Amino acid sequence: MRLADVAVPVPLAQAFTYEVPEELDARLHPGARVIVPFGNSRRVGVVIDRREGEPPKGCKKVLSAPDDVPSLPEDLLVFVRDLASYYFAPIGDALKLALPPADQATQQQLKEPTLFDRKKGVAPKRVAWAVPSDGAAPERTTKHQKALLAHLRATGPMPVARLVERWSTARSIVKALATSGALTLEEREIEPDPFFLTEIARDAPPQLTDPQIQAVKKIGDALASGAPKTFLLHGVTGSGKTEVYLHAIASARLANKGALVLVPEIALTPQLVSRFRARFGDDVAVIHSALTPKERWVMWQRLRKGELDVAIGARSALFAPISNLGLVVVDEEHDGSFKQEEGVRYHARDMAILRAHKLRGVCVLGSATPSLETVHLTRTNKAEKLRLPDRARAQEMPRVETVDLRKIGPGPTGDKRISVTLHRALEETLSRGEQAILFLNRRGFAPSVRCLACGEMCECGSCSVALTFHKRSGMLRCHYCDMATPLLVPCPKCKAPALALEGLGTEKLEETLKLAFPTARVARLDRDVATGKAIEKVIDRVREREVDILVGTQMVTKGHDLPLVTLVGVINADAALSLPDYRAAERAFQLMVQVAGRAGRGDKKGRVLVQTYTPTHHAIAFALTHDVDGFIERELTDRRELEYPPYSRMALVRLDGVDEAECKRAAQVIARDIRAARIEEVSVIGPAPAPIERIRGRFRFRVMLRSKDRAALRKAMLVAARSRKALPRGVRVVLDVDPVQLL
Repeated sequence: MRLADVAVPVPLAQAFTYEVPEELDARLHPGARVIVPFGNSRRVGVVIDRREGEPPKGCKKVLSAPDDVPSLPEDLLVFVRDLASYYFAPIGDALKLALPPADQATQQQLKEPTLFDRKKGVAPKRVAWAVPSDGAAPERTTKHQKALLAHLRATGPMPVARLVERWSTARSIVKALATSGALTLEEREIEPDPFFLTEIARDAPPQLTDPQIQAVKKIGDALASGAPKTFLLHGVTGSGKTEVYLHAIASARLANKGALVLVPEIALTPQLVSRFRARFGDDVAVIHSALTPKERWVMWQRLRKGELDVAIGARSALFAPISNLGLVVVDEEHDGSFKQEEGVRYHARDMAILRAHKLRGVCVLGSATPSLETVHLTRTNKAEKLRLPDRARAQEMPRVETVDLRKIGPGPTGDKRISVTLHRALEETLSRGEQAILFLNRRGFAPSVRCLACGEMCECGSCSVALTFHKRSGMLRCHYCDMATPLLVPCPKCKAPALALEGLGTEKLEETLKLAFPTARVARLDRDVATGKAIEKVIDRVREREVDILVGTQMVTKGHDLPLVTLVGVINADAALSLPDYRAAERAFQLMVQVAGRAGRGDKKGRVLVQTYTPTHHAIAFALTHDVDGFIERELTDRRELEYPPYSRMALVRLDGVDEAECKRAAQVIARDIRAARIEEVSVIGPAPAPIERIRGRFRFRVMLRSKDRAALRKAMLVAARSRKALPRGVRVVLDVDPVQLL
């Protein structure tokens, strides 16, 4: 009997066996999409193996095969299987990352509503949007209805299709909420791809610096050799790393090889896309979440057929079916957003190295502040470092100074977070007609609200975090579960009219600056005011000199080239240092150096003021002199002594559940089973409550595993994977290999 093992996108580790009808036998090669019966529905699956044998009891037949050739080329199929194995992810869920969106024919075979026009096979011109209103929610509201409505009220209108990605039953939820008047449904026209709205003139490559020439030659030689190679391109901010990428891609194309460029967040890097279009024309695939299903399908097909050979995107672009892929670039490789924190918890940087290696290609990891893991690769001869020590246009690095908030008081605003030193620097910058960026990694008007009478903090009812007050909407919001509620006075606990706003967020900082500098044009860049292409509109206003002071979260640190910015202020450098995470110093240092790099990129010198209560902390001290190498040496020494990565491998078993006691017992069972396995090379730490003990009403525990031996760590994780099968169904268990976020 002809059989096919099919991976179906469900959270189960195994593939499922189906009988192959004779008429489909010639088409069902590994990597082919198939429509199969699964339970009471039909699913799109992927053939991962073919064999002859006796079918298992109850074996069903493959219903159809949508494609004439396998959707996933052999190399991509093998890569995804290896990824799933390494991260202990269900093979079906992992393969779903690489599958194209369902086309019209496939959707009809699945008997699902199609997003494609049935007659013409093109995307409709209008899509449904859910728009929150002031209407009350239904009296009997489910938890999913509450969560979806809170999400909309916190983030604003959103396409229903985007909500479905988060809540599988979103369409029915939206209809119920629309009936009650809590939201309205609107049809809106689909706008063209924002990355191709404007014409871009073709450019000519500039004269390279000597270090750039050397880097381009090294990468070119590696591409020509046909041997796998990984490079760390370590260049100071403004040193011309992008130009090296462009030359490397040109070399790859001359050798008839494809190229993939991964960026931390595509919405924050439209100027990078513009540079690629200027160099290579519009035959560049830009993979991002704003594409319609039809646009994604067309883009995927053009890549699969080899019509496009360059793709740019965030971490999901890692799975693009680029023909003859020979070069993978990871820009800002240190950025934590390359780690997927839900579903298949892969790290795109690490997997980019793997994908390039399997194809005997070249991987280039670029950063001004490289991660310690990547630095360790260079020191263990697994990667080669290429240095760009100076700015490409010979500008001086900005002068960095600390402002000791223990000794220096507030300026005229009276707020100590806008010190007299920073206030005077802003005055001088504005008087010269120059621009400033102020970095504060806290959204909202006030990070917390407390009653001065009883001391009670306004906390989220579902998460162990303080609610943030957003003045524009008048709401208290949780930045973890999106719950929103009006600010209630008097105090809900003691009824005293004594609620006080504590702390400083970007919304309050913006308001304070507008009052302090009434003639200055102040703008804000954070998730509350800008998402998607709106981010670039804010940055364009800065470039066009329509903004004098830009206030923002870490969104302002992301590689923007703003020549007239000469002053950068870090409002509170200590915030990132205080997190209970062994990477806290590394992240704080990277943020400070990256945001400092926005200053002085034009013809005028830059100045950076870092406000802090701990000016002697090594992360701040090294940032003052842009001493990346010095910080790396100090931090690696600390990591080596404590046996933290990169000198060991780490994994987390994360558990959460509604019942705190049940979840704690489950964590104890897993920790006990791992210890009982007596894997000597593995340290088992915990179980312990997570630093944030509750999110979305679920209590959180974790067991930390650490080992210098990756094979030993894998044995321990296999024990955890077996143990979780016997745990109560109310406890959710996630295996997180190489975790980045520990909160």
